[in-house]
Amino acid sequence: MSFYRELENHVHEQLSRRNFLSKTSLGLGAAAMASLLSADNSLAKKVGEKGAEAAGLPIGHPHFAPKAKRVIYLFQSGAPSQLELFDYKPKLEEMWGKDLPESVRKGQRLTGMTAGQSSFPLAASKYKFKQYGDNDMMVSELMPYTSGIVNDVTFIRSMFTEAINHDPAVTFFQTGSQQGGRPSWGSWVSYGLGSDNQNMPAFVVLLSKGRGGDQPLYAKLWSNGFLPSIHQGVVFRSGPDPVFYLNNPEGIDRTSRRRMLNSLAKLQQGQFEKLLDPEINYRMAQYEMAYRMQTAVPETMDISKEPDYIFDMYGEDSRKPGTFAANCVLARKLIEKDVKFVQLYHQGWDQHGNLPNDIKIMAKSVDQASAALINDLKQRGLLDETLVVWGGEFGRGAYSQGKLTHDNYGRDHHPRSFTIWMAGAGVKKGFVYGQTDDFGYNIIKDPVHVHDFQATVMHLMGIDHEQLVFKHQGRRYRLTDVHGKVVKPLLV
Repeated sequence: MSFYRELENHVHEQLSRRNFLSKTSLGLGAAAMASLLSADNSLAKKVGEKGAEAAGLPIGHPHFAPKAKRVIYLFQSGAPSQLELFDYKPKLEEMWGKDLPESVRKGQRLTGMTAGQSSFPLAASKYKFKQYGDNDMMVSELMPYTSGIVNDVTFIRSMFTEAINHDPAVTFFQTGSQQGGRPSWGSWVSYGLGSDNQNMPAFVVLLSKGRGGDQPLYAKLWSNGFLPSIHQGVVFRSGPDPVFYLNNPEGIDRTSRRRMLNSLAKLQQGQFEKLLDPEINYRMAQYEMAYRMQTAVPETMDISKEPDYIFDMYGEDSRKPGTFAANCVLARKLIEKDVKFVQLYHQGWDQHGNLPNDIKIMAKSVDQASAALINDLKQRGLLDETLVVWGGEFGRGAYSQGKLTHDNYGRDHHPRSFTIWMAGAGVKKGFVYGQTDDFGYNIIKDPVHVHDFQATVMHLMGIDHEQLVFKHQGRRYRLTDVHGKVVKPLLV
């Protein structure tokens, strides 16, 4: 009987792990069982969702035919102001300096940074907007390159969230909960779909900063939570060691590393047979993945061999490792290696004061590279199977935080309405969904909650968000908790 057939029978018959290990001659494969399932999608299909979940393994196949094979999420940490970038409000120009009407605010919650203000003077954007594309979509002069790709983009101008402060808001977008400890979005994708490249993680994280200090990012945002540890996001860094502890220590060559892993696998298997703790196998699978990554990662992370026209397309910053632009180039290379979920975090958007100057700096740091990524994917024939998402954790309010002048103002957090954009696999092109009031304060048409957005992206990847679950401490969890609906008008 073949190994795969025996594994299939093991899952369906729900044999004990001890019996399974004793009946199969797996060697390292026993310790890397989850990796094998993930790499062999035909086997994963035979195992089926229920059996895979029972075994704590990647499900490894979509619920239905996906539109998007992979996702690149350009997360703008700190919350960019939609009023300066994508949601034009001429009413703010008419009422500049006047107090936000109570009929608009309706006593809604404010942060402690502005709740004590005696007035809430309306602040129009300092920057001009124009119409672009076949459908006359409004975009700020701060985003000249993005304005050139609007025919490929869907703007969602009616996003909203309950979270009003950065950490819970970012955590909510990335894990479906405002509290830490839940699996991250990319981890759910890894668990649900497995990996198409056994030499690379299914979920990779890239970090960059646009200006000085900003809201911190924590590892909980790419944590596997209560999912098996093989689904944790792997942070790739710029420099000679893109992944910590991936390279061999001094005096250890690849052959020695292989012998060490073989010996370690035997020790781990003995420990597993005593404790029956699945994390022992998952840990060994991670060691095996690291061994394979030693060859695959350096070549992928080396962008020095990219042609000059690529650097010209993405901008001069793309030649500087660790910048947003360089990470966009890396994101394209990673999805070419079949990484399913690439998460870019770009810090620097928290502009409570000095917003006109600071948002100009931030917009410049992302505009050209974001648009170039879309064009690059498109010219390579990859955009039709890759979903690109751009946006932050919430928006910015219509009134000035602190003193308002014609040249300077700030904006406080605003969870009630904000804008993100999507492009690529399965979403409409040149399309605007949702509408806010004349002040950009409340949504008046087609609201989209964070859980709705998560459900929609998962749907594009062929995942029914209500069916991708994991039982933990007696409860079945999912990314969208008990909420969320697919926003079908966004889809083609």
